[in-house]
Amino acid sequence: MSDLVTGDAVVLGLRPARLPSRALAILLDLAVYVTVYVLLTVGLALATASLDPAAQAAVAVASFLLLLVGIPIAVETLSHGRSLGKLACGLRVVRDDGGPIRFRHALVRGALGVVELLLTFGTVAAIASLVSARGRRLGDVFAGTLVVRERVPGARVMPVPAPPPWLAGRFTQLDLSAVPDGLWLAIRQYLTRMNQLDPQVGAAMAARLADDLVARTGAPPPAGVPAAAFLMAVVHERQSRDAARAFRTAAAASPAAPVPHAAPAAPVPYGAPAASSYVAPAPVTPTAPAPAVPVEVPRAGGFAPPA
Repeated sequence: MSDLVTGDAVVLGLRPARLPSRALAILLDLAVYVTVYVLLTVGLALATASLDPAAQAAVAVASFLLLLVGIPIAVETLSHGRSLGKLACGLRVVRDDGGPIRFRHALVRGALGVVELLLTFGTVAAIASLVSARGRRLGDVFAGTLVVRERVPGARVMPVPAPPPWLAGRFTQLDLSAVPDGLWLAIRQYLTRMNQLDPQVGAAMAARLADDLVARTGAPPPAGVPAAAFLMAVVHERQSRDAARAFRTAAAASPAAPVPHAAPAAPVPYGAPAASSYVAPAPVTPTAPAPAVPVEVPRAGGFAPPA
């Protein structure tokens, strides 16, 4: 990986293309350009058969410069560094600062490419690419460009280790709004690689990150909690809050489900006797009447019927 630094002092992690992939892309481009050049040369030879030899030589030189020099420059300029061969191999030409190339970059690369690719059959370009630390040929050196890989295998994201069970829910009231994203990233990187570090170095790094986190949250450091465990618990607390916020936002954005309404009760004719809520006790003996058995009446709203 190449540590390129932009004008804003941002380090770019770009992967320079090496000689095999670059050679394959150049061969694909040359196959296309040479095929078109041969077809056009045959057509021009038939069309200019009646001209004198000097005119035919001028047309041949013009077609050579147009197809093998002008067309590659135009293609790299218009496609921002992605010719047909580079597109097939997943490569791109960029500036040293990672930005897209312009016409002057493509012009310098194309002009020097005639010498180091066509006239020397790629020998000079291969030697320069092997010697260069970033695999650049002479055209890239003079133009200030770099061929990088766009299709790279994705790195497997390591999960953050779970905190000890006795720390679950202990930092729910911690204010995490003042913790910057850079500190979160540093803590996450440490937690995913803590087992690969030297124990003393890892302990010192965990203590420093924990002190920075405590200073940002404004809460005193928990007594008896190791620094690494404290970092795990706080990171998981932040992930839990982010997940709850995301689910809350998704629930608010989704339309509310319709609430089923109860079927209306059958209307009672006016003047009809109302249904009684109680059943008359059956007289068993005059002295000990049976208790009344209440019958539940379906409720139409949120209020309970009066006793």
